[in-house]
Amino acid sequence: MKLYTIGFTQKSAREFFEKIKNNKIELLLDVRLNNVSQLAGFAKNKDLEFFLQQICDCKYAHDVTFAPTKELLENYRSKKTSWGEYEKIFNKIISDRNIDSVFKKLYTQYDRICLLCTEPVPEHCHRRLVAEYLKNHIENIEIIHL
Repeated sequence: MKLYTIGFTQKSAREFFEKIKNNKIELLLDVRLNNVSQLAGFAKNKDLEFFLQQICDCKYAHDVTFAPTKELLENYRSKKTSWGEYEKIFNKIISDRNIDSVFKKLYTQYDRICLLCTEPVPEHCHRRLVAEYLKNHIENIEIIHL
C-alpha cells in the first residue's frame, strides 16, 4: 500500500488537485481536528469532498481518530509545548487510540490513501507521525509525502 501525505496550505487548488489526480489517490483521509475553518478555502469538508469526486474520482473521509487533541494543538501553537514534546504526547495518543486497528478496519480496501492536514510540509505536522506509526504497525506501507 502507498500511503501519501499532503498539506493544503501554500498550494493552489490546481496544484493540490493535480497532485491527488496524478498520484491516483483513491481515498483522501482528512486527519485534521477541524475541517471547516474559514481559512481552509478549497479544503473545507463538503467542498473538498465534491472537488475530489468531480476532479479526481477520489473518495473523502474525515476521521479525528488520527488528529491531535484540541489541547495539544493549542499548546503547540502557543509554544507551551515544543515540537519534541508534541511528538511524544501525540505518539502516545495515537498508540492509546490503536489507530493501526482503526486504519485496518476502515481503510484497507484502498491501495492509495493520502493523509490530509494543513501544514505545507510534513516535518512538523502530525500527518507524518500518523504515517510513520502506521508504517511501523502495518506491513507493506510505503510513505510518500506530496
